Amino acid sequence: MLEFYKSVFFHRFDFCQAEGGKRPSENLGQVLFGERIEPSPYKFAFNQKESCRHVCTKEYDLSKPEQRQKLQFLKKSMLLNYQHHWIVDNMPVTWCYEVEDNQKFCNPGFPIGCYVTKDGHPRGACVISSEFHDSDTFYIFNHVDIKIVYHVVENEAPRARLVAAKLEPKSFRHTNIDKPDCSGLPMGLRNVINEGTVKIAYTYSISFEENTEIRWASRWDYILESMSHTHIQWFSIMNSLVIVLFLSGMIAMIILRTLHKDIARYNQMDSTEDAQEEFGWKLVHGDIFRPPRKGMLLSVFLGSGTQILIMTFVTLFFACLGFLSPANRGALMTCAVVLWVLLGTPAGYVAARFYKSFGGEKWKTNVFLTAFLCPGIVFADFFIMNLILWGEGSSAAIPFGTLVAVLALWFCISVPLTFIGAYFGFTKNAIEHPVRTNQIPRQIPEQSFYTKPLPGIVMGGILPFGCIFIQLFFILNSIWSHQMYYMFGFLFLVFIILVITCSEATILLCYFHLCAEDYHWQWRSFLTSGFTAVYFLIYAVHYFFSKLQITGTASTILYFGYTMIMVLIFFLFTGTIGFFSCFWFVTKIYSVVKMD
Repeated sequence: MLEFYKSVFFHRFDFCQAEGGKRPSENLGQVLFGERIEPSPYKFAFNQKESCRHVCTKEYDLSKPEQRQKLQFLKKSMLLNYQHHWIVDNMPVTWCYEVEDNQKFCNPGFPIGCYVTKDGHPRGACVISSEFHDSDTFYIFNHVDIKIVYHVVENEAPRARLVAAKLEPKSFRHTNIDKPDCSGLPMGLRNVINEGTVKIAYTYSISFEENTEIRWASRWDYILESMSHTHIQWFSIMNSLVIVLFLSGMIAMIILRTLHKDIARYNQMDSTEDAQEEFGWKLVHGDIFRPPRKGMLLSVFLGSGTQILIMTFVTLFFACLGFLSPANRGALMTCAVVLWVLLGTPAGYVAARFYKSFGGEKWKTNVFLTAFLCPGIVFADFFIMNLILWGEGSSAAIPFGTLVAVLALWFCISVPLTFIGAYFGFTKNAIEHPVRTNQIPRQIPEQSFYTKPLPGIVMGGILPFGCIFIQLFFILNSIWSHQMYYMFGFLFLVFIILVITCSEATILLCYFHLCAEDYHWQWRSFLTSGFTAVYFLIYAVHYFFSKLQITGTASTILYFGYTMIMVLIFFLFTGTIGFFSCFWFVTKIYSVVKMD
């Protein structure tokens, strides 16, 4: 049986429906992503060719307002380029067509129809055929030619495996609906129709082709062969590597030349008079580990960021190994949620350890905020978005039972694990610093423009964002434009480059601030690399206005609501990297200097 999954608001379309079909079960990731699979009326038997088989006929009496509204809604969907997404044997049915330079492009979906403007300019899929030429007319694709490619299993002649599924959408104005022949003029719907009856007959043809070259293990490759993004990915990787090499050179110059000479000269000082002549980062050794303001909030952010950092690394690592490929629908989201739930212990431990090192004593408040603050913000945003989907009657809305299950995972597993981690964090001794902290804070001298907090934070997020913005385009396309994302190897490599870039950029700016005798490095290191999330938000706004054709208040709120969740997660992720890098750097340089 051919099955297809339906996107948001699909149930409102007046298409042919399967009778008595049973919906397949979906995992947690599919439900959270809104991937609902519905049975299809397009049925076939293996290796039995069908030609112009009739599925159903939809009739619209324009004298009845409810039927006229259904037809208008169908036209609006064609104007907005809504697409079908079909699945057969867990494989997406692709539509391949020629583009410039005789290249083929395969899309894992095909449009409902297309539109020719009043000026006679074809829009969307209408450009593929010269038959779509009538101005101010909608053409609905009411026929599909499906091709199933298979190979026979060796040593098991009666058995065969499906290795590819393709289709070609067509439009026919069937003159004889009872016995369609799938020929003649396309099915055009004038934009302005106020009377009469409109009949749309849906048909399909299916053929089978044996292929001995495509193996079962590589059956997804044909979907990727036309997606020529590899050269763009390599360009992005090379661009990121140049940034990493630049930052690495700067860090090496500081550590091997400047710091090495400073430390050697500082350790050779014999008199107090020489010490008074020193300046820069060496003078703030008595304040470098002074607890920051709002240490409670910073420790909570570090705990949640550690949870996200480990979750992201493990998820991408499994994806690179092929366990979370697109063939396993919803596996990526399911893995991420399960890992986040199970990583409550390191979150509580890190938050407790740093809060204790900051001199905090309200350990109950700390563990409570670690368990509920950031996850609560994400869940509240997600719940509001889901209320909007419920109000719009969308099939992408999360069922109430699934929300209860997510809450159960959070309260019954993640929260107890966070408390366990916090217990071990608080019972251990505080982090030992290599230098003592003076009782009286040192006065910070007047800072130049580039060493002030805000300019440094703004500059610090530019380089990490430059490493990932090309990859962000493909990720946003996969989320909002129904594109298939499969380049997890590139994504994992970019993830490593992002970690290195955030670390090096933050260390570099931290050193400049310490040389300016500004010892407030804790929050600044977190915000410097965390500011990459602000650039991410700006890019998402640009993507919304330049790439998407989203109309309606509800859809706009949904886009920015889900975007804010991603921005918050990215902020905690990058900020934690920056803080840990600076903490290592500061501890390292002050541990090798004789501070008396």
